[in-house]
Amino acid sequence: MKLHVQQFTFNPFQENTYVVYSDSGDAVIIDPGCYERYEEEELTDFIASNNLTVHALLNTHAHIDHVLGNAFVLGNYDVDFYIHPLDVVTLNSVQNYAHVYGFPNYKVSPQPTQQLSHGEKLTFGDIEFEVLFTPGHAPGHVVFYNAENGFVINGDVLFNGSFGRVDLPGGDLETLKRSIFKVMFELPEETVVYCGHGEKTTIQKEKAFNYILSF
Repeated sequence: MKLHVQQFTFNPFQENTYVVYSDSGDAVIIDPGCYERYEEEELTDFIASNNLTVHALLNTHAHIDHVLGNAFVLGNYDVDFYIHPLDVVTLNSVQNYAHVYGFPNYKVSPQPTQQLSHGEKLTFGDIEFEVLFTPGHAPGHVVFYNAENGFVINGDVLFNGSFGRVDLPGGDLETLKRSIFKVMFELPEETVVYCGHGEKTTIQKEKAFNYILSF
């Protein structure tokens, strides 16, 4: 089934929120970073105008910029919320520092209803993902891979030419390197990588030019 990936760039961190949807109208929301009202409306207007049915909220990880809109999404759509269990602590810590990062009106994320595991297959109508565990940037980081359409929603593991920072709690460079070299770089080279910040890239390009090769 042909899938489409719609990217939104939200909040001062310029975080990429994704809606993955099928021609039949099935949809999932990944890493909702919407904080301002106009950002929330941009997301819901797209879903409504395309007659999409949202089936799930997925988090690649739970740093503040990727979960600012969790409460909003779950308040608008009666869906399950998926995250890796090792990032629940990260999720629950956001409320303790949101004001320091300039988000005094952060709405605390609800707790996940489903836990993700490496190699797990997810199906939401016509949408299918394989969950790949990719810690290093965050302890419970995962990516969502669709082999049929040749793309991966990769959060903050790989960026176009670079990689996710490792100086936040739970971050570790050697762990991230293993995730990149042993998981991400094992995907087919033509795989399109949708990043948590910045432009999309490909596995082929990052295997040749990514800054991680210098470490």
